[in-house]
Amino acid sequence: MIHPTAIIDKGAKIGEDTKIWHWTHVCRGATIGKKCSLGQNVFVGNEVVIGDNVKVQNNVSIYDNVILEDDVFCGPSMVFTNVYNPRSSISRKTEYKHTLVKRGVTFGANSTVICGLTIDHDAFIGAGALINKNVKAFSLMVGVPAKQIGWMSRYGERIKLPLKGEGEWLCKKKW
Repeated sequence: MIHPTAIIDKGAKIGEDTKIWHWTHVCRGATIGKKCSLGQNVFVGNEVVIGDNVKVQNNVSIYDNVILEDDVFCGPSMVFTNVYNPRSSISRKTEYKHTLVKRGVTFGANSTVICGLTIDHDAFIGAGALINKNVKAFSLMVGVPAKQIGWMSRYGERIKLPLKGEGEWLCKKKW
């Protein structure tokens, strides 16, 4: 399902059962997996790879050199960057940094990811957070700049484990 107002450049690869909504632009070199949803006013750059079952909410920008693995959730108006030190008068297209978002990560509304990082699987980024360093798997990150305040389960619930030291936790949810 591609809304008539969406712009899908020739050459873009879109997986089956993917929905693309109003005023979204997918550039020619982008690859989008199966069963994804791209909300209203989303931008997907040329050198972007999006896995299967990714949900991208309204007003999200995914610029070149970003990879989203399967089951990633991008909340409304969050953004990825691809140049660390942009200047209008200096072209830095040869300096784009790569950002890798691993399977199952959630980004809250209005969060921002500085380029060149890895967000490990099942991390949970709170609304408005600024991610400026790599993020560990299952981390709960909040604030500007973001700090880890806890752990999240794959199911999306807070885990009662210490940030440092040792602990053990078993998910009782059935998938």
